Amino acid sequence: MSDAPETDPESNSELEGETLGGARPDPSTDASKDPADWVTGDEPMTGPQRSYLDTLAREAGETLPADLTKAEASEHIDRLQQKTGRGTS
Repeated sequence: MSDAPETDPESNSELEGETLGGARPDPSTDASKDPADWVTGDEPMTGPQRSYLDTLAREAGETLPADLTKAEASEHIDRLQQKTGRGTS
């Protein structure tokens, strides 16, 4: 009998091998989907997106509409990270 907790092998199969807290991949070589192609991209932005975007916009001296979609928020976050130097290592 093993002391390891029982887990469903299918429950986290997509996350296997991923880590948190490490260096972020170079976005110019990232093969992830374009936010415009996200299935949920037209849904309202999430709470965390809104909060982070508010911080970035303040730092950049910009104002943005509060009714952005997830995809639009992601694109603004990427742009404002470049402008403010946040999120770059």
